[in-house]
Amino acid sequence: MVILLVLLAACAGPPSRRPPARPSTPAEQPDDPRKLRQCRADLSAMGVKYEILPDRRFAGGCSATGSVKLVAIGIPVTNLGALKCGVALPFSQWVREAVQQAARAWLDGYVTKMESFGTYSCRPVNGQIGNRLSEHGRANAVDISAFQLSDGRRITVKEGWSGSDPNVRAFLRAVHRSACRRFGIVLGPDANAFHRDHFHFDMGKGPYCR
Repeated sequence: MVILLVLLAACAGPPSRRPPARPSTPAEQPDDPRKLRQCRADLSAMGVKYEILPDRRFAGGCSATGSVKLVAIGIPVTNLGALKCGVALPFSQWVREAVQQAARAWLDGYVTKMESFGTYSCRPVNGQIGNRLSEHGRANAVDISAFQLSDGRRITVKEGWSGSDPNVRAFLRAVHRSACRRFGIVLGPDANAFHRDHFHFDMGKGPYCR
């Protein structure tokens, strides 16, 4: 009997080990066709030039649906790719209104170009394995890193946020605050080390401004 029990235990093998549970990612909500049409109409009414992109879905829960590519919004912005219309609209308003107003108020000039770290990117939050899916993975976010001025100056979030020029600091805080009135989530250098060199804007679950 003892021998039989030993043989049965050997056949059973070691207890199974389940992989650790990954953080849950909220299911993507389908785009409302009426809201999408209105969003595109609002962009057109502003004079924004854009391309409508086909819906795409990728592995890992990533997607780019209801998105556009902004072609001309008043100020050239580098590295813009697929961006949900629901983010593209407030972003265009922020660029055309808040950014230039802050530049005139604090820098005695205007912005001629902006630099971004991009829009769509299939990755977890902060690029850290194990985190939930970033809003970038849904084309629902944009990152801004620098501003080129009419007088030739280039202001970066990384160097200017805590830099020596009080007007530059005031300008960056002004555009940050104005973004908080337009987007669901706004993150900057005060949020964490991952955002020390850029502003992150998305229309995920908020509001949250830091």
